[in-house]
Amino acid sequence: MTPPATTAPAAPAAPAAPARDADAARLAQLGYPQELARRLRFFDNAAMGFAAISPVVGLYAVSFVGTVVAGPAWVWVLPVALAGQCLLLAVYSELASEFPIAGGAYQWSRRLLGGAYQWSRRLLGGAYGWFGGWVAIWAYAVANTTIAYLGAPWALALAGVAPTPNRIVLTGMLFVVVCAAVGAFGLGLLRRAIAAGILAEVVASLLVGVALLLAFRTQDVSILGQTLEAEAGSGGSLGASLLAALAVGGWVFIGFDACVGVSEETRNAARHVPRAIWLALLSVAALVILNAVATTLAHPDPAAIVAGRDVDPVQTSVVTAFGAWSQKPFTVVVLAAFLACGTAAQSLTARAIYSIARDDVLPASRLLRRVDRRRSPVGAIVVTTVVACLGLLLGLNSAAVGSLIAFGTAAIYVAFLLVALAALVARVRGSWVPAGHVRMGRRTGLAVNLAAVAWLAFETVNIAWPRASLAPPDAPVYQIWAAPLVLATIAILGLSYLALARPHRKMTAEVS
Repeated sequence: MTPPATTAPAAPAAPAAPARDADAARLAQLGYPQELARRLRFFDNAAMGFAAISPVVGLYAVSFVGTVVAGPAWVWVLPVALAGQCLLLAVYSELASEFPIAGGAYQWSRRLLGGAYQWSRRLLGGAYGWFGGWVAIWAYAVANTTIAYLGAPWALALAGVAPTPNRIVLTGMLFVVVCAAVGAFGLGLLRRAIAAGILAEVVASLLVGVALLLAFRTQDVSILGQTLEAEAGSGGSLGASLLAALAVGGWVFIGFDACVGVSEETRNAARHVPRAIWLALLSVAALVILNAVATTLAHPDPAAIVAGRDVDPVQTSVVTAFGAWSQKPFTVVVLAAFLACGTAAQSLTARAIYSIARDDVLPASRLLRRVDRRRSPVGAIVVTTVVACLGLLLGLNSAAVGSLIAFGTAAIYVAFLLVALAALVARVRGSWVPAGHVRMGRRTGLAVNLAAVAWLAFETVNIAWPRASLAPPDAPVYQIWAAPLVLATIAILGLSYLALARPHRKMTAEVS
């Protein structure tokens, strides 16, 4: 009798491999490990962009100059600037969806222009991408100094201290250090600080704007079509004065790339970041346009702004409408907006530097790419803080800091232009077909991308154009020519470093 067959004992099942985080997996495909803490949700990401653009900071920074060069009619340039930036956002949405990575100006451009051959990746993608990143980090660094310099007088006003150049510089440095500390102590504190700042900003902006518009109008709506002879400062040309106002208005709708800057800290970044940049820009734009119109119609004497007798028209409108008691709360809200804006802007700068330094293509890259136990890019944060404080020393000379501000806006538009141009070239030659969640389609994408390049080229030239009308009276020649001169200097330094150090040959991340 044949014995029954025996069944071998089944081998123990191997433990199932843990599902890998899709965001970290995509980042690994792009060539980098997940080092930063990925804890931000959709609204956290949008809040970073909102704070960096900042309706209060944007309106405060441009309302006086815009009115001086074009009168109350300057408000009409805001929808034009917004429409132009929306063209860029459409391109950014596709890029952020396909390449959810920090340091967009550098990372996107080198991938868009990289080819199938190593020499093409290094020379076309690598060198071009490095130069785009170089311009961007300088532009961001200058923005940090500008925000601190413009925010310092509000801190002094809250303390009841008269602003002097020395006090503004010292207070600005303290401002920078506070913003840096918030970013350095981890993503949780950064998220809460940004949320608190924009909550105060949104509530105040919305309530003040609506109240001024509905209850405290002192001017007829027709004044929004008048220049009050402001064009005299542009040689009597209405077109020239409106172009100058458009150059100023371009400053309002920048900063949304802070959403891209924290891509590696945002969950489901490929879907959330493209939506966040649209939410951030459009919500800020609505508040800026509302308050620009409201403060203009509530101002008791717009002609005094054009004549230069009222250098703070927004505060004048608010205090005139609500009474002297409102001055202190208004100051608190504006200072909170500046702090939130400064914190978001410095975070963007640090992450752009960190992203580039991972490829060992910047001086002191080992320091710049260092991440601490809180998973914050502490090395880049320290350098960002030092550079911003050194830039504030120029505040001891008003002409010098004015030159810095003029350069900063132009440089940011150059960085935008380089990204959009890289995307356009890649579309035309067929080497990039958008494959992310956001896709415009071949023909629509090409048309929108081409329009974005045209807008950015125009606005870059418009901003950099030397105008005496945008400079203080009796300003030195170098301040009037600040934007083209400093842009040329940064370009020469960057190209020289490319030629001598050849950083694009050191790139280690896989371009995919």
